[in-house]
Amino acid sequence: MDALELLRLNLLSPMVLAYFLGVAARLLKSDLAFPEALYTALSIYLLFAIGFKGGVELSHTPLAVVLLPALFTLALGLFRPFPAYLLARRFLRVGREDAAALAAHYGSVSAVTFLAALTFVQAVGDALPGFMPTLVALLEVPGIVVALLLAKRKGGRMGEALHEVLTGKSVVLLLGGLLVGLLSGEEGMKKVEAFFVEPFQGALTLFLLDLGMVAASRLSALRQVGFRLVLFGVGLALFHGALGVYLGLLAGLGVGGAAVLGAMAASASYIAAPAAVRIALPEANPSLYLTASLAVTFPFNLILGIPLYHTLAVLWGG
Repeated sequence: MDALELLRLNLLSPMVLAYFLGVAARLLKSDLAFPEALYTALSIYLLFAIGFKGGVELSHTPLAVVLLPALFTLALGLFRPFPAYLLARRFLRVGREDAAALAAHYGSVSAVTFLAALTFVQAVGDALPGFMPTLVALLEVPGIVVALLLAKRKGGRMGEALHEVLTGKSVVLLLGGLLVGLLSGEEGMKKVEAFFVEPFQGALTLFLLDLGMVAASRLSALRQVGFRLVLFGVGLALFHGALGVYLGLLAGLGVGGAAVLGAMAASASYIAAPAAVRIALPEANPSLYLTASLAVTFPFNLILGIPLYHTLAVLWGG
């Protein structure tokens, strides 16, 4: 399957089309809107399902198989905030707080980008390690912690921010779901698969419809901050994505796993990171870091990035 066919397959997936529908609805000033309760319910469902399915796979995966990919992923999570911070300071020429806020977002991970990459790789027929959701959890927190340390915050705010990250819904649901799946195993999965497996893609499609509307509402802020932010968001995604693919192949994840790890590394958080930054770095500009992560990097990865990381994995992995 060539690169153009991969791109077509990705663009015509229900999830990507739903995202564009959300963008169009907002640009056309439609009255379409998701109730806050529905958005919350969908996010809870998706995050727990990711963790749960990963835990089930982990329950019958030997430690020796998952150890090296886990260590590589942890190293990736600790490294990613540094180029993001330096690029923000030197290329965007923003202050320390704004640079650290951007580093926190680009040091963490977007669970929805992970899901889109997972779906894409499964659609093209590549094999995937079942423990990939475990790696999402490992990428979620370390980068945020490093970014907050880069900001050199002191006192209670740092402690509050770390508490916010570790007890936030994304981490609790991912790790909690992972633990539930690990302890209940395949027998537990059989009891709930009608709810957590079959409807999963439909729930993700609705979630992306809402994200399209949210991203479109940020486009005005994108015009205000300038084209440099677009280059920042795309350039960082490509660098982190290529690094993730390389490390994934090195860790033995195969073409499919390396492509998904590349997409994870290329993504930027818009759930866990904003919650932590709001507490630790109140001076940081939300328009800057939310626009970069949600209106630049997320759609780039969804449309072009994921097929590109898969192509890199095929080329480098043979």
